[in-house]
Amino acid sequence: MQTFLAELKRRNVLRVAGLYLVGAWLITQVAGTVLPMFDAPPWMARSVVLVLAIAFVPVLVLSWLFELTPQGLKLDADVEPAQSLAPQTARRLDRLLLVAAVLAIAYFAIDKFVLAPRREATLAAATDAPSKPAAASARKETNEHSIAVLPFLDLSQAKDQEYFSDGLSEELLNLLAQLPQLRVIARTSSFSFKGKEVDVATIAKALDVGNILEGSVRKSGNTLRVTAQLIRTSDSSHLWSQTFDRELTDVFKLQDEIAAAVVAALKVKLLPAQEIANPYRSANTAAYEQYLLGRQLNYQQSTEGWTLAIDALTKAVTLDPNYAAAYSALGYAQGSLADLSSSGEGSAHDFERALDSAGKAIELAPNLADGYVVRSFARVSYQRDWAGARADLEKALALNPSDSTADISYARLMAAHGRLPEAIAASKKATEIDPVLSLGWIQVGRFLAASGRLEEARPALDRALAISPDSDYARTHLGIVQLLAGDAAGAAATFRRTGGGYGSTGVAMAQFTLGDTAASQAALDESIARYAQASAYQIADAYAWRGESDKAFEWLDRAYAQNDGGLASIKIDPLIAKLRADPRYAAMVAKLGLSD
Repeated sequence: MQTFLAELKRRNVLRVAGLYLVGAWLITQVAGTVLPMFDAPPWMARSVVLVLAIAFVPVLVLSWLFELTPQGLKLDADVEPAQSLAPQTARRLDRLLLVAAVLAIAYFAIDKFVLAPRREATLAAATDAPSKPAAASARKETNEHSIAVLPFLDLSQAKDQEYFSDGLSEELLNLLAQLPQLRVIARTSSFSFKGKEVDVATIAKALDVGNILEGSVRKSGNTLRVTAQLIRTSDSSHLWSQTFDRELTDVFKLQDEIAAAVVAALKVKLLPAQEIANPYRSANTAAYEQYLLGRQLNYQQSTEGWTLAIDALTKAVTLDPNYAAAYSALGYAQGSLADLSSSGEGSAHDFERALDSAGKAIELAPNLADGYVVRSFARVSYQRDWAGARADLEKALALNPSDSTADISYARLMAAHGRLPEAIAASKKATEIDPVLSLGWIQVGRFLAASGRLEEARPALDRALAISPDSDYARTHLGIVQLLAGDAAGAAATFRRTGGGYGSTGVAMAQFTLGDTAASQAALDESIARYAQASAYQIADAYAWRGESDKAFEWLDRAYAQNDGGLASIKIDPLIAKLRADPRYAAMVAKLGLSD
């Protein structure tokens, strides 16, 4: 044993061990202090400790096997005793160990006698101050009582039940959103992480949420196996988890059980007589499945998706004629198709159907916000019934204050009336409910730009593009901000990356500002040739920007005849500022019913 210890000393293994341990302690202390300053996730600090612990034994083995010589590292067995530099290496290691020990003692002293008292003083000040603890406590409580419901995984053998697993997640979200004591992140933001390998800490930071509900669904015939787990994001601990085996006919009971378990785990106190009820249910299981399928198709935001959604949702209301939620989803699909229709008769027909479906939904379930949101859209886009649309949206927001879709629609309505402060406030509220909804950030940027606050508008639009890099709508408004800020060359480059009539009319304006009238006219001619039906208002924008008032009003009249939705921007659009002194502008505003 003594011989072994002597050999450990000769080979400097003990010195290396001491130096490694002191150095590792220093590294972990510094990492624990520095990493949080850069908002590094907790796993990084744990990884540093784990790597250092794993490397300890290999370092000792290497120090036993090898010796440092003037020719480099050699196996200890190959070094003659007379040529060994172990004594010199020992002295160097002793000096390094002494330096490391001094640094460790200095760090310990600074932490104990300088940093620790400051931390305690800060904590004491926060405890004593009358205003700060309330804010901190409120913030902590808000975070503890906030939740994001992630899309449940489809574990069915054929992988064809995604619409059902997503639907179950959304139903749970709708149940929990009814409790004012809970801040529930909207679907768009929660579902933005679908299919991505993202850790809990990253999701928590992106959504500013204290808890996450996730799970999986395995559906086979009429049998369901659902696994759900509630995770606290601050430490990734599981607050609750359970597996449920149910028949499909018990799906609503299952949703109630999971929601109740989440509420209990979060220690949310229900108000007297308060209960969680799901307004999106049907007594007919087949109708409910068709509703989930139709709603999933609506989220595709495409002509094909809306067409297929109408088929599924029509089946749903046929199976259950009293299914209000299915009627509102059907109205949404019909109105969306109408808005994209290039046929005036087809558009009118689809809008009429959308109004009928929304009206039926409201008749069947007057306390369901969705029908009012759908009807407000049709009233604005088809009837230009601004007062009716406002009444619908105010009713929807009263019923469901957490509906980001209603906030976005309300913001547009306020902008149509020129009430930009209210439009900005409603758009910002939508981004709080739905932090990664690019449309909310686009509207914030758009309305700030219309208010002349270009420096504030740019970050909002950059945020929208970070969320949705392929969004032509976001890129269009970024180009407008660049154009208004005097960066016509930058605007031209941005517009060239934008598709459709928005892009070509944008290029026409930017090239005009740059003095290239030929390029401007070529871009405008392209827009007229290809996008006259869909982008009449944008063509009017280009003519107005170029100072050609007669042509601008000609295209505004055409936009009115074509029921172009862009006309809702006429009171705030900075691109047509040159037209506002013309009597024809006031006449158009009056014709639109926006003179108030």
